[in-house]
Amino acid sequence: MKTLFASRRGPACGSALAAALLVLVLHGAQGVSQVSVTTYHNDSLRSGQNLHETVLTHSLVNFNTFGKLFAQPVDGQIYAQPLVVSNLQIAGKGKHTVVYVATENDSVYAFDGNSNTGTDATPLWQVSFINPAQGITTVPASDFGTTMISPQIGITGTPVIDISNHTLYVVAATKENGAYYQRLHALDIATGAEKFGGPVVISAVVKGTGANSVKGYVYFDPFRSNQRAALLLVNGFVYIAWASHGFETVYPYHGWIMAYNESTLKLAGAFCITPNGDQGGVWQSGSGPAADTLGNIFFMVGNGTFDADTGGTDYGMSYVKMSSNGGLKVTDYFTPYNQAQESFADLDLGSGGALLFPYQSGSSHPYLGVGAGKDGSLYLVNRQNMGGFNSKQNLIVQQITNAFAGHSVYSSPAYWQGYLYYWATYDTLRIFQLSNGLVGTTPIAMSNYSLASPGATPVISANGTTDGIVWALDTSKSMTSGPAVLHALDAQTALELYNTTQVSTRDQAGNAVKFAIPTVANGKVYVGTTTELDIYGLLP
Repeated sequence: MKTLFASRRGPACGSALAAALLVLVLHGAQGVSQVSVTTYHNDSLRSGQNLHETVLTHSLVNFNTFGKLFAQPVDGQIYAQPLVVSNLQIAGKGKHTVVYVATENDSVYAFDGNSNTGTDATPLWQVSFINPAQGITTVPASDFGTTMISPQIGITGTPVIDISNHTLYVVAATKENGAYYQRLHALDIATGAEKFGGPVVISAVVKGTGANSVKGYVYFDPFRSNQRAALLLVNGFVYIAWASHGFETVYPYHGWIMAYNESTLKLAGAFCITPNGDQGGVWQSGSGPAADTLGNIFFMVGNGTFDADTGGTDYGMSYVKMSSNGGLKVTDYFTPYNQAQESFADLDLGSGGALLFPYQSGSSHPYLGVGAGKDGSLYLVNRQNMGGFNSKQNLIVQQITNAFAGHSVYSSPAYWQGYLYYWATYDTLRIFQLSNGLVGTTPIAMSNYSLASPGATPVISANGTTDGIVWALDTSKSMTSGPAVLHALDAQTALELYNTTQVSTRDQAGNAVKFAIPTVANGKVYVGTTTELDIYGLLP
């Protein structure tokens, strides 16, 4: 395996000249391979990989040739992952690589992703969903008595973009003269204008006798419901999932998932995860529901009522599979045998997000999904037969009970070339190998340092099978108003190539936002913080 100690120290004189020449060549060639990142973690499998990164290579990602290029100020915290559309024509402004940023102040920005000079010093466009003069504001965190997201709540879940119809879909929460609303907006990606008659107020009702039910029905509550998970777009429907703002302050609550037609913005289906009980939020530390190429949707659920094994309709603490025709029918699930004990102990299965592996040729289980949560167990499931619930044992492909040495998972994994990447809380990056349909029980490589809570959700950039780089954000200082730290590591050895503290006077990021993840595309790395979008790349 390739080691990169020299690049961490900085190149010698001769190699420095070669690196400088290579930088010039690559700067001129950046328009050759243009990538768009239109959904959380790069694709609907939630793999986190960009296989078309030709600019950021092992030899160039070091503090001598890579660093912070510029920043763009925003009006609120950026919890949502930045999204990118390349070569987009903006009326009167030509073609741009556009970076989309959503904030807790209920704003969506479109920035040029390569420059902040001249006409690119200001946003290409910006829209706001609040109007304080009319009594329309973001939702104060004090209304919930929680600091999970503070001081305001507006847009939290990562939007999703459909390039084919030039539309960005985003959910915004508002407080309007004392009443609470959540709306689905469909914005033109070139102008920010509302489309398809939007926005639409999100509302739903299902049969149920659980918490907060009224005469046999459970109603979606825009106050209690926290739209934390990223949006998913598949088969013409936008899928949206909810948890809560905090167990203690807004209990009781229900988890929800809904489907909206992407062209009409009409509600196609609504599923309450615990209609005859309570809780069951889809947290996933910001990751969205995943979808495979067969048209199935998968998501992981936190603490909550479970009775699906006895013919009920409550799916707390479960890894759930649904059809993607908008109807939201559960077609399979896996629930750990000790779900009752773990739910009582607040050991959410759904504190982490699901990842679906690409088709595993030659394996007896070619369709696999993986997930992990607070209990520190890694669960590998067969997506064709997930195992349901058995009170004695877990009937799944594989369980690695102590995969993270006792550390909890508040993040999602990434995948590249048969490698699985996890970064649990207070743990090192762990690289596992997937072989013959099983995950190796011992990591093949680990970073030589750990990250405090909440760990990190890694993303991978690579030029196909070469130059794999793991990018991760240390957001552990989000509660103490400290800076985020961007890390880059070799994707095979876990040796560090770069981090933003090496030349902090030049590269320090804005203050950290919990669960934030970077976006890597076209030779740039985009990092959302509390007050700005930071852009990293090859130094001029």
